[in-house]
This record gives sequence, C-alpha cells and structure tokens, in this order.
Amino acid sequence: MKAKKVVSALLVAAMAASMFTGCGDGTTGADSNSVGDTQSSEDGGVKEFTAFFAVPAGTEINDDNEIQQQIAEITGAKVKETWLTGQTAQEAVGTLIAGGEYPDFIDGGDGMAQLYDAGALIPLDDYIDKYPNIKEFLTEEEWDKLRQDDGHIYWIQQFGNIYGEEKATTHNDEAFWIQTRVLEWAGYPEVHTMDQYFDLIEAYNEANPTMEDGTTNIPYTILCDDWRYFCLENAPEFLDGYPNDGSVIVDPEELKIIDYNTTPTAKRYFQKLNEEYQKGIVDPESFTQTYDEYIAKLSTGRVLGMIDQWWDFAYTAGDSIKQQGLDKQGCAYVPLPITIEEGMKNQWHNSGGVLNVASGLGISVDCEDVEGALQFVDDLLGQEVHDLRFWGVEGEDYLVDENGEFYRTDEMRTNATDTAYKASHLCTYSYFPQYSGTSRDGINAMKPEYQAKEFYDSLSTNVQDCFAAYGAETYVDMLGTSEAPGPWYPMYSHSNNMTTDTEGGLAWAKMGEIKHEYLPKVVMAADFESAWEEYMEVYESCNPQAFIDEMQAELDRRMEEAAKYE
Repeated sequence: MKAKKVVSALLVAAMAASMFTGCGDGTTGADSNSVGDTQSSEDGGVKEFTAFFAVPAGTEINDDNEIQQQIAEITGAKVKETWLTGQTAQEAVGTLIAGGEYPDFIDGGDGMAQLYDAGALIPLDDYIDKYPNIKEFLTEEEWDKLRQDDGHIYWIQQFGNIYGEEKATTHNDEAFWIQTRVLEWAGYPEVHTMDQYFDLIEAYNEANPTMEDGTTNIPYTILCDDWRYFCLENAPEFLDGYPNDGSVIVDPEELKIIDYNTTPTAKRYFQKLNEEYQKGIVDPESFTQTYDEYIAKLSTGRVLGMIDQWWDFAYTAGDSIKQQGLDKQGCAYVPLPITIEEGMKNQWHNSGGVLNVASGLGISVDCEDVEGALQFVDDLLGQEVHDLRFWGVEGEDYLVDENGEFYRTDEMRTNATDTAYKASHLCTYSYFPQYSGTSRDGINAMKPEYQAKEFYDSLSTNVQDCFAAYGAETYVDMLGTSEAPGPWYPMYSHSNNMTTDTEGGLAWAKMGEIKHEYLPKVVMAADFESAWEEYMEVYESCNPQAFIDEMQAELDRRMEEAAKYE
C-alpha cells in the first residue's frame, strides 16, 4: 500500500470543516470523535452507523424521518448520511486519509482508488457468502470484476442492477432534452439531427422569446461545473451513434479504442455550439455557472433545452417544475434521438444494467461492527425494506389495487416531489445498493418511476400529448432501445480510477485539464477555426495516445476475462 498523504494539521482541519453537510438538523456527521464509531441509540438498542458519500447534492433528511425510523425498527439499525460539499471527491477523500479517521460506510466516488491505496477499506470476500441478499445482488462474474489487483473485493457497486424483468420507462441517462412546449408549438416535428434540434430551438425562441409571465427564455444552457462537464464534452460519442463508454468510443467490430475528442464529428459539434453562441442561443453564463445555479435556472422553466443526464436534474429541477405547475405550461423535458446525420442509429439508451467497477459502497477499517453493517445492507435489499425505501408506506404513499399492483393518487405524487415531505417522511438510502426491474412479487416495479401505469398517470397532460404525437408511451420510447453493449462496457469504469502513476493516467489528467480550459474558449471564440486549431495542438501535447493505449489494453483484458464465462 502507498504511504498516506501528508497534509498539515491546519489544512486538514480547514478542509474537514467544509467537507460534510448535515442531515436535516444542521449538525455535521463527521465529528472527529464520532467518525467510524458505531453506537446503539437509547431507544430500542438501534445501531447507528455513519456514512459519507463523495457526491454533492445528496438528499438531506430530518433526524426524526418517519420511514427511516420504520426501517430502523425492522433492521435494528440506521445510518447518518453525509455528502460532499465545497470540494471535489478526491480532495474530500484526501482529507479523510490525512486525518486517518473514517466513517463506517464510504463511497469515495472518483477517490475510491485513493481509499484502496491508503488501506482504508476492509476486504469483503470472507463476508459476502454470509448475507444472501448481498450475495444475490451480483453474479459471480460481476463480483470478480470488482476484485482489485490484490485479488480482494472492497466495495459493492450500488447502481444499475436489474432484478427480474427490466421495466424501462424513464431514460435515466444522457440525452439532448427539450421542453414539450417547443415541440407542441412546432406541431411535433421529427427531430433527428443536431442541426434540426438547434434550428427548432432558434425558431421557437424567435417566435416566443418569453414565458407566459413575461420571463425571458434561455434557449440552451450548458453545465460545465467540475466533473459535470460531460454535459459539454462527451456528446460526440453519442452523435456518432455509440453508447456511453464515457471517456472513449469502442468500435464493436474491430474492438478498437477511438478518441472521440478528435473525430470530425467532435469538430462539427463544437463548431455548432460556437455558431449558436454567436447567435445568442447558448447561455453566456454556461461556463461560469455552478451546479446549484444551473439547477435553479432550470427550475424556473426558462431553459428550452440542454444536454444532461436525467438523474442530474430530474429529482431537483424536474420536481421543482412539477411543484410550481410549470409542467402544465410545457416546461417539462423529453429526450430526442439526436445524431450527427439523418438515418443513423442512436444509442442514447441501451438495455441491460451497468456495472461501474470504479466505485461503490465500502466499509472502512474504522467500522467497529462490520457484520452489523453488512447485515444492514442485506436487510436494505430485502423486498419489505426495498419497498419502504422507494415506494414508501402503503396507505400513505401508495395504494394496492385488486390485482396487487401499486399505484399513487395525485396527492401522493405531489408529496413525493415536495422537499419538506421528503425530508420528514421519505428515506431511500439513495447511495446504498438498490434494484430497478421487477419486484420479487412478479407484479410491481422495484421503483415507482418504472411502474408503467403509475409512471404514465404521473405525467402532465403536456407530456402525455407529446408522447402520443410520437407514438411513445415512455421517455425510452422517444429514443428507442439498443441492445446492451459488449462485455467491456462501460470503459469509464477504468478511466475513472486512473491515477497519474501511469503514463496513460497522467495523460488522462492533462487531457481533462485542457478540455476544461479550452472547450469554453472554443465555443465562445470569434474565430472558431483558429481556436480549434490551437485547442488541438495543446490537446496533442498531452500525449493522448498513451491514454488510448492504456484503454486499449484494458479493453483487451476485459474481453479475455469475459471469454472465461462463455
């Protein structure tokens, strides 16, 4: 293991003070005397664990949250969750490592490799077989993919796991999004290319420069804050008809890595953004706005379109739009099957789950009750608790019809999007392992958003009318579904854990810095050709081939590993 990073005591204290956000009552969950301590509460001997997730915008809940209390009664445990604020994941994890104290549970995000290198996590190999729900959560092949170079498993990837039949209604991934009012105004046209998408937004904004209350529209905005700059930079892979491998394109025929940053499509895409910027279509605040400012802007209903991942805005801005009734004005977003040329197959949405081996939920070396912690995770995956997490309480948050199918009333749906209600009543334990797909009862979806009838009934009339115009019943239908990519997928699970210890990892870090610096300049440049040429020269100086070569080696390794299970 590598030696722990040395940071001055003053710096550690300053970073730690800004790192954690409280869970509903304004208190922190990272007190130096409590991190890693597993305690029993006074009422009923409920075990209390701590958790830190190196992602921002986690949902804070009240200490007396009703469903958290019910889960505690069933499982005998509860978790005080804290989230990233004011730092990057790697900075926050560096602070923990330097301080030498850890919470019981931890997902370090992009800093997971740091935790592993620091010896901060316990190996889970000897425990997994003791917990049937955890064991069932992944296949043997998937568990093996999570093994690190020492042969041990240190974390459980929480997301992208489908139980039983896949129920795809919500497109939870990246897309070109557009408001339904734009499509309705234009008579629900076929929009398949990037040029058609921007032509439509331009035409609508010229004819309708304001909202109903006179607020000026923002035709198109871009989120570039920190790691979320994927909203700007990775569209070329999708525009060329490839799935979300994140950092590269994989040619499925030749099994060859392609750099999407330098393709002809990449240049066309950024040139289009440059043209739209010069026309005033691209929001001039795109490259300076924070994530919170972006979400606040979307929540006003002013933004006609953007590229983003559904999960990045739907549960914040999307819920706010519903709460304000702006979805009834056509301000809800739907995805469009955009490619660079007409007639190309798009792969914005693929079937199957996604296993991101780069990160997950780990248990730290400071956890005093490892078996109790794992039992809690096992219990969270049981159907009774899983239903409580995502559907809520029967009779309060959902009802059951004569066929055993769960559904909600309009009031229940409104409550589920209300910030205060969620804080006091709902508890999803959103960064613990979870399922989508079909419940063990064979009838219901694991989550309400994937229950076909409930999903459709929860939509505003504007969205329903939009779907009908395109012959769709779901967001997924708006895009179409492609087959699951090959066994290498997704390649970002390797690049996310690259370090500067390798030539390829160093190149990857430099490439990211250059893209952050130069792509905004390229979009805003008065002379696009000169700006693009300068960007390409600086980009090539990062030695991107070293990164491509390392990714190719990883692709080859994954294909060899997959062959063992055929």
